[in-house]
This record gives sequence, C-alpha cells and structure tokens, in this order.
Amino acid sequence: MSAAHTTDPFVHPALFYRDSDEYLSGTLGFIREGLAHGEPVAVSVPTGNLALLRAELGSDADSVRLLDMTIEGRNPGRIIPGVLRAFADPHPAGRVRIIGEPIWADRSATEYPACVQHEALINAAFAGREVTILCPYNTTALPPEVLADARATHPTLIDSSGESASSAYDPDQILAMYNRPLAEPPAAAMLLAFDGAALSGIRHLAVDYARNAGMAAERIVDLELVVAETTTNSVVHGGGSGTLAMWVSEGQLCCQISDSGHITNPLAGRLPAPARVPGGRGLLIVNQLADLVRMHTGPQGTCLYIRLPLV
Repeated sequence: MSAAHTTDPFVHPALFYRDSDEYLSGTLGFIREGLAHGEPVAVSVPTGNLALLRAELGSDADSVRLLDMTIEGRNPGRIIPGVLRAFADPHPAGRVRIIGEPIWADRSATEYPACVQHEALINAAFAGREVTILCPYNTTALPPEVLADARATHPTLIDSSGESASSAYDPDQILAMYNRPLAEPPAAAMLLAFDGAALSGIRHLAVDYARNAGMAAERIVDLELVVAETTTNSVVHGGGSGTLAMWVSEGQLCCQISDSGHITNPLAGRLPAPARVPGGRGLLIVNQLADLVRMHTGPQGTCLYIRLPLV
C-alpha cells in the first residue's frame, strides 16, 4: 500500500465503502497481500463484517487473527493496548497489518467521542512503527460528520476511486474538539466526596451501592478495582481529593470521578505498561475492565465517566 506522501513507516488509511462488495474489495486484497509477504495480519471488525470476511477468506482465515470488535473494542479506550498493540508488539521486526473497524452505525452518541479520540491517538501510538492499520467506514450507514472526522484522523483515504492523501488530516484538532465537558450526574445519583483518609470507605460504599443495584458478584470485583484505581489516582495525582458519583442507567452502572488534576498525556491509559516499570497502570486497568471510559481534562480539573455492565 502506497504511503509516498509520508516518511513515517506507520500507515493509517481510512477505507470508505458503500456496500459489502466494496468492503471485500478493500479488505481482502489487503489481507492476502500481507499473507503473501509473510506479514502478521489481524482483523478486528464488527460481528457481521467479521463473518463476511471469514467466509470469503476460506482456508486463509486460519492464518489471520480474527477478533470481534464489538467485544474486544466495546470500550474504545481498550483498543490500542488490548487489540492493536497486543497484536503488533510481539512482531517487532517487519511490517504488521491490521484491519480495525471501531466505528459502526450502532455506536451511541455517548460512545462516539471516545471512538474518534481513539482514531486520532492511533497515529501517536504507532509513530515510527512498521505497521499498517486499515480502518473501514461505511459511508451509507454513518453520518457525514463521522466521515468528516475520519478524514481528519487518517492521513490516507481510500475509496472506489483510489487512494489519496487527506487534506483535512489534523488529529490534534480532533483531540481538542472532543475533549468536551461531561454531563452532570443525575439528581438521583449517589454523590460522595473523598480524600486520602476516605479511600477504603469509598470502596465499601461503592460496593454496597452496586450490590443494591443488582450488580453480579463478578462485576462487583471489577467495580471495586475501578473505584480503587480512580480515587487513588485523584488523591495521588489529582490534588489530594475528589468526588465520586454513581447511578444506574440502561442496565449499566455509571461512575463519575472528578478532581482538580490535569491529565496532559492524551495516551494515558491507552498504552501497554512496560513490564519492569512500577505504577502507571491505573487508567489502563480501568480501560480493560469498563465498557466505556470518557474523559474531560484541563487546567481546571479532570472528570472521568465510566460505565460497567450490571450483569
């Protein structure tokens, strides 16, 4: 795949497709070219497209790592460390090819900002790497503003007319635009203030609230870890105190943690932690456990919105 307009070995094209024929035309050749060159190939796309590719690949499917993005990438913050880097990092020599489709028509408006931020951050997460990540976008199912964002987050564009450089490419502008204030918790939410002395008590209150809300026992273990990591981060890095709000919405437990800290690294929680470096895993753990993590951060403080399934 050509990348003549950039000197970076990392290649990140958006594939605009209108139907299954264009989808297969844009993806099968990409996969088979990689296999022909002995390159590791992974595909993480929504369920229907995954089944389509599996059927068309035939016996070649056994040579490709196939993942359902609706499961692996339910939380967009999990995709870079848990899908893309998890596949690419064990192959440090030679080019790696990945198809990742993190945005589909059923993604909610609440999820979308985290999705587009993920797409913008891929470029920084893989800068200088011999990796190609092809991101398909369904032009008949996705609204025009999503396609416009894709042009801003991908330096290369591919459609039925061919390949071109994106004149709208500006991932930093996308990151700034979607660093939006989060909605206030509903009036019925449990709201608790905490500091370093209250961390243990906050965890117990959060567990009691989740249990009373009907959360399954195995999910409560995840919830307790999420609350422990985020509230401890607030105390250690966010000014020494914060607030925790919890409520139930649409079958999920929602948590919102606010403090006076400012997270200046946009990749915080989205990169694998070095094995021999202690700490730095709090947000990474939260992204692994949650169905969604949204963040608004600035000099005035940081707010995290986290959703976990009840069952």
